[in-house]
Amino acid sequence: MSEKSSSSGSDEDIDPESGQPVEFGGVLSKWTNYIHGWQDRWVVLKNNTLSYYKSEDEREYGCRGSLCLSKAVITPHEFDECRFDISVNDSVWYLRAEDPEHRQRWIESIEVHRVSIGIITCFVTEEDEDEFLTAARPDGENNNGSKEKLFSSANPKGTNGIDFKGEAITFKATTAGILSTLSHCIELMVKREDSWQKRLDREGPNSLINEDEFYDAVEAELDRQDKIEEQCHSEKIRKPYLSPVPPGDAFSVIGTHRFANKVEEMVQNHMTYSLQDVGGDANWQLVIEEGDMKVYRREVEENGIVLDPLKATHNVKGVTGHEVCHYFWDTDFRMDWESTIENFNVVETLSDNAIIVYQTHKRVWPASQRDVLYLSAIRKVHATNENDPDTWLVCNFSVEHDKALPTNRCVRAKINVAMICQTLVSPPEGDREISRDNILCKITYVANVNPGGWAPASVLRAVAKREYPKFLKRFTTYVQEKTTGKTILF
Repeated sequence: MSEKSSSSGSDEDIDPESGQPVEFGGVLSKWTNYIHGWQDRWVVLKNNTLSYYKSEDEREYGCRGSLCLSKAVITPHEFDECRFDISVNDSVWYLRAEDPEHRQRWIESIEVHRVSIGIITCFVTEEDEDEFLTAARPDGENNNGSKEKLFSSANPKGTNGIDFKGEAITFKATTAGILSTLSHCIELMVKREDSWQKRLDREGPNSLINEDEFYDAVEAELDRQDKIEEQCHSEKIRKPYLSPVPPGDAFSVIGTHRFANKVEEMVQNHMTYSLQDVGGDANWQLVIEEGDMKVYRREVEENGIVLDPLKATHNVKGVTGHEVCHYFWDTDFRMDWESTIENFNVVETLSDNAIIVYQTHKRVWPASQRDVLYLSAIRKVHATNENDPDTWLVCNFSVEHDKALPTNRCVRAKINVAMICQTLVSPPEGDREISRDNILCKITYVANVNPGGWAPASVLRAVAKREYPKFLKRFTTYVQEKTTGKTILF
């Protein structure tokens, strides 16, 4: 440790001309924090003030902290012979000298300054080393171009070690710089937000997002929703039957409500056209085949909007057509198997087998959120030939209603969807009763959806190819789980 004064604790520490203690300085180790630990600092004792600097060479840039010694308490460490602590109110410096002799010299010199100067009202100031901001440049010039030195070790009056004018200049320059930077950051964030909002608002052929970006974004969002659905699947509480299911004949009657004729028209159209074999129709393309499941598509566009009809066929063992249509139609079970809906409500109950439903679908960014208002009816159609099975059918088609008018929040989609099921029964062995091992449900699912707004054709078709088989598989598995061990509902 180097020192400017080699004597301490004697008359040699007193300046004969002024009668004041001479300046005393040297290197001491100062505890900074748990990250940096002990660090060597240049410490100066002058005018009843103890100040420290990063090094002796940096004294001209101002001290990093100072203590007025008038009310200081000096405590030699109980076990460490080189350490001593100086505290003033809540401010504590932990210091270590090179050896016990140097520690004693520092303690005596501090006591000499305290006694010689007397009790003087002064301030305690210290800047934590981690929070200290050096506003001065190496040449001593501050941000305003002035040559004033900041944090001088002693002011002209000699009452303490702070240059208040320099500190004020530093504080002003630092805060001005911080505010300017924050303002610039906020401006960049606003511009970024405006840019993304414009990209979102421009859903259409002139969208700023190209088809690859659109598809990647949609696929990522669908994957995210799938993960959420998988996590929630085990937590869902399956609802029991809330009331006895009406007998099948109750669904054979044509309704008398105001939409009854439209429902009957839809039912007959699906029975005529939806059940037709697509094998010989060149317009239908087989897009996916997984076991007994086949999905067909016919490409149709109108005014640049994709309106592709889709048709899927599937065979499901152990369930009946009545059971499949029951769980597809009954809204009490809707949220158990439907993962694309954000919320829904029954707008009006038309009859025991017909309701009007409004539902909003989860948004798949960057596409706009969709909602749909539709009439949902469940029907049983008796076979005209005794060798043919009866047909169960649920048809959902868009309607209008005063209680669910379109809003700017969502794009209103139009749908015409049907779940058509027939139950095939194989004779049981011997005199055994028919069990679920003897039944097979033949499903035909058709969907005509107008998304109500533009999206890249390739993206819509890729999403449909991915999502429709997943939906049909998820739903039929749900029906199998719900009916296991229960009485067969023919």
